[in-house]
Amino acid sequence: MIKFRIRPEPIVPMPRFKSLEISNPSFESNNLRFITVKTPNLKGRGDICVYAPPGAVCTDSLPVVILLHGVYGSAWSWPYSSGVHLKVHELIEKGELPPMVIAMPSDGMWGDGSAFLPIDNYNFEKWIAEDVPDALAECIKGVNKQSPLFISGMSMGGFGALRIGAKYGHKFRAISGHSSITSLPQIKFFAEESLKHYAQDNIIDEDVFETFLHYRKQLPPIRFDCGTSDLLINYNRSLHKKMDKEGIPHLFEENPGGHEWTYWAKHIVQSLKFFATYL
Repeated sequence: MIKFRIRPEPIVPMPRFKSLEISNPSFESNNLRFITVKTPNLKGRGDICVYAPPGAVCTDSLPVVILLHGVYGSAWSWPYSSGVHLKVHELIEKGELPPMVIAMPSDGMWGDGSAFLPIDNYNFEKWIAEDVPDALAECIKGVNKQSPLFISGMSMGGFGALRIGAKYGHKFRAISGHSSITSLPQIKFFAEESLKHYAQDNIIDEDVFETFLHYRKQLPPIRFDCGTSDLLINYNRSLHKKMDKEGIPHLFEENPGGHEWTYWAKHIVQSLKFFATYL
């Protein structure tokens, strides 16, 4: 009797998301792509705007920077308020940055801003820390489970980046914040929603310094900056002093400027170059 050995089919990972759509390359411009993905963490769909460097090879493990917006904003805020994708492309072309993917997700679109926290049975934190990297790995060439991850943001996005980056320190190579809210009560400078809606069970999830203290054994490299005319400058100075006192390594810079896109458009480059040193 002749015996035949059946070669097993290669194992293909099952897509994590039931529905995920990505823009048609025929209609994209300036290397920007748009992803919409449904996730239980949002109880619906979320958007991610992505700068993907041209010529990315599928076998590469391209670094990914998750870039968080502030209150009132969404997935379009960073590219269309600062032109960050154009700056990144130029710096890559000049050899001043390595090829990297910039992922700019919405915050979940709750109220004036979700603060990237778990609120009202939505988990805007896990949307950023878990869903966004997984969605990129499913549909952006060059992004996979081995891709180095970084996270940054401005204002409310700085709060989210520093807090999530510390809490999920095992996932991120380095983190940064620009003009960051450093403690949850400061969101009242911007959002009309009552502070009680943002309240967490533990101060560790409401205050960046307390987050750093709690997760100090897994903290990735940290940098943050703030404009000297920014309404949040004293809060950022206070965070810097507390971290110095506790011996938590970090870089802090003050620069001329206020709480404005001209400031963030300029200084995001410092964060990207900071991240590049950890590749």
